Amino acid sequence: MIPLARGLHFPYRIRFDECGPDGLVRTSALLRYAQDIAWIHSEAMGFDRAWYEERGLGWLVRAVELAIVAPIPLGTTLDLTTEVAGFRKVWARRRSEGRLPDGELLLWANTDWVMTDVIRGVPGRVPPEIPAAFDAAAGPFEPGRVALPEAPAGSAVHAIRVRPQDLDPMDHVNNAAYVDYLEESLLAAGGDAARLPAAMPRRIRLEYLVPAGPGDDLVARLWPVRDEDPPGWAWRLADPTGRELARARVTAG
Repeated sequence: MIPLARGLHFPYRIRFDECGPDGLVRTSALLRYAQDIAWIHSEAMGFDRAWYEERGLGWLVRAVELAIVAPIPLGTTLDLTTEVAGFRKVWARRRSEGRLPDGELLLWANTDWVMTDVIRGVPGRVPPEIPAAFDAAAGPFEPGRVALPEAPAGSAVHAIRVRPQDLDPMDHVNNAAYVDYLEESLLAAGGDAARLPAAMPRRIRLEYLVPAGPGDDLVARLWPVRDEDPPGWAWRLADPTGRELARARVTAG
């Protein structure tokens, strides 16, 4: 581990249980790495979970863009890096990259976090000592958004129930688990959609709106979109009342 004000390197070895039948790492495992190394970096700089708890603050992931550039098989050791790319009033963006020891880029991710007043359940300003410690200036970045039209008639529909193992210490579905839900929906739809979870390269843009909780029954809708180059698929996750929880776009290439 090499802690720096502007970044940190940490090795992650791809484990057997993190891979699918094709022997490649599951997409959700890569997001778990990005989440983990962000906290390792924060702790190394003096901002551990106790620091946040004392101040009634916490970070929540609100958007992620993940690109998988090349296959990442079982047993690979990733040199994963993270750095704070910028701050806004209540936002922070982290840039993470995964490389082989020879420097070959295998993945990158931009993760947008929002500072939250956990007592009141509303956004809170980023304390000034955090940007100062990480040597990161305010802005400029536009927080990630995933704009989607209404799901068209004939969209693939997939029912999902939140499992206990999907929950994190905050008692809601962890951000990485939504990628599992997304890929379940793609596989269930079959055809071209079912090939996307293994496409290489591929890119996922995901926006988190409202957290799902223990035992929630969810409804995913999936449909092709042609307004991107390359074209891809749109995905929306909602509860049975239609309240939107998350949305995503997935493309190959």
